[in-house]
Amino acid sequence: QVQLVESGGGLVQPGGSLRLSCAASGSIFRIYDMGWYRQAPEKQRELVAIISVGGTKNYADAAKGRFTISRDNAKKTVDLQMSSLKPEDTAAYYCYVDLGGTGGKYWGKGTLVTVSS
Repeated sequence: QVQLVESGGGLVQPGGSLRLSCAASGSIFRIYDMGWYRQAPEKQRELVAIISVGGTKNYADAAKGRFTISRDNAKKTVDLQMSSLKPEDTAAYYCYVDLGGTGGKYWGKGTLVTVSS
């Protein structure tokens, strides 16, 4: 079993910043990709950012220049620093890990980010 616990969501004004954190625990030998997805009401879940075990980062166009993903392999954590937040960033944000091969892919339960004045 693998558990992902997210934290850091909340209400923020447009232009503000938030930092999301996710800690993985359980039966984990190695984590390959770690990342963040989001799902706004009545929309499909979409990739926000992903980081490989080697540190290669990929961002959705909406996140480029405003969000920064980072990870700590020893602690099995992945963070998402979000700045210049916009109302359209409002969504539930889900942590994601890929353990590779038969290890499987896992999702957190989500943390809500609301950008509103």
